[in-house]
Amino acid sequence: MTPHLFALSFDAHDPRRLAHFWAGVLGRETADDGVTLLPSDDTEFRIHFLPTQEQKDGPNQMHFDLTSTSLEHQEQTVTKALELGGRHIDIGQLPEEGHVVLADPEGNEFCVIEPGNNFLADTGLIGALSSDGSQEVGYFWSEALGWPLVWDQDEETAIQAPGGGSKITWGGPPVRPKTGRNRLHFDLAPPADGDQQAEVDRLVSLGATRIDTGRSEASRVAMADPDGNEFCVLTPR
Repeated sequence: MTPHLFALSFDAHDPRRLAHFWAGVLGRETADDGVTLLPSDDTEFRIHFLPTQEQKDGPNQMHFDLTSTSLEHQEQTVTKALELGGRHIDIGQLPEEGHVVLADPEGNEFCVIEPGNNFLADTGLIGALSSDGSQEVGYFWSEALGWPLVWDQDEETAIQAPGGGSKITWGGPPVRPKTGRNRLHFDLAPPADGDQQAEVDRLVSLGATRIDTGRSEASRVAMADPDGNEFCVLTPR
């Protein structure tokens, strides 16, 4: 059995503030710890915010593409994000493009996609985790999570859980050189009756490596995918 995507973790200078922002934008409830957003259904994953002192260095490797059911809904999402401390940013998007590019209070980029996007039609509010990455890493994560490929063309790849929910996409080459630790990373949880070490060994056989992040925690093993993106394997839950 494959692990499940337990959480997407954000490194944050102010985890509680960022949790409050994303809870408001996504309409999610916050756990008692104040820094974890709970899933609304079994197609969603937790979003967890971890403290860091490191400064953001360039665009994130991964960002949210939020979906809209109508132009009014898109405008409401943008307005809510701005009210909570987000801001418009320019990443070279063209005026005629329908999506709106924003950043959260700590500069993490995200897009609010216009209605009628067929690729994101069968997803939730977080339509995609849109990632800078190679075709190889898309294949790796398909095997790692047991999620089928739903797009594999011109070296661009995308996967989605069999039960639906957010897609994870990779834009293909050229991949930006990695300059430091990613601010967003996956936390994987082995099946409840699984074994953490066995899962680590399986992921290594698929092309992952064990790494030292300087955060020594017995409950998680730090790893990197074939593109060097950090992720963690948790103890079974």
